Amino acid sequence: MLAGLSPAYYTRLEQGDGGRVSDEVTAALARALRLEPAETEHLFRLMDPLGQVRRERRTRAAVRPALQGLLDAVVHVPAFIVGRRSDILAWNAIGAAVFGDPAGRDPADRNWARLVFLDEGYRDLFVDWREKAADVVGQLRLDAGRHPADRQLAALVGELSMRSSEFATLWAQHDIRERCHGIQRLRHPEVGELELRVESFRVAGDEDVALATYHPEPGSPTQESLRLLGTLAATSRPVVERDVEGRRTR
Repeated sequence: MLAGLSPAYYTRLEQGDGGRVSDEVTAALARALRLEPAETEHLFRLMDPLGQVRRERRTRAAVRPALQGLLDAVVHVPAFIVGRRSDILAWNAIGAAVFGDPAGRDPADRNWARLVFLDEGYRDLFVDWREKAADVVGQLRLDAGRHPADRQLAALVGELSMRSSEFATLWAQHDIRERCHGIQRLRHPEVGELELRVESFRVAGDEDVALATYHPEPGSPTQESLRLLGTLAATSRPVVERDVEGRRTR
């Protein structure tokens, strides 16, 4: 009633038997269901999957050198470039010191979903692991709506569903999340608890790529811990040069 649709037509829509649905009908449903912006976008894409398939394109495997230079210039704020499927495309030194160095992993494992669900160390790192896990799954669900023909994403979801019952449970809930900002609390093995403010920004020219930053409150214990961690990383670890795809070159 709120959307101005008959129960019979709405039932056909839920069953995927509604044919081509107009944007006006989709918008009315989104308003009636009180969907959040990310959920509304997801609904629009579900209503027109063939149109999205025609627009499908691959995510770039690497970031521009200038973006890596930007990350490296930000020495006291952990930062990452994250792509489709939660792939970690680039990072800075303090980000590696806080969250673990992706350069030490196989490229296929530089992925937040795999790290959160398949690496026991990350269960200890995130104070609220369940909330982080729900964020990761919600973002993957949003990616699936944006790119229904992405075979790599389908393979990732299948792998995680088989290897993690917790992932399978969260995936079955069909929740949509687009984490753009918030608070991330960590339990770091070297410097203790950290409280970081998360801010994410889409990279111009590619809707699938985002810059994620984790900054401390000025003058907070976390800020001092990050400075200490940066010093420890600089003095105790060898210098590693990376190419634009994050591979070790020395």
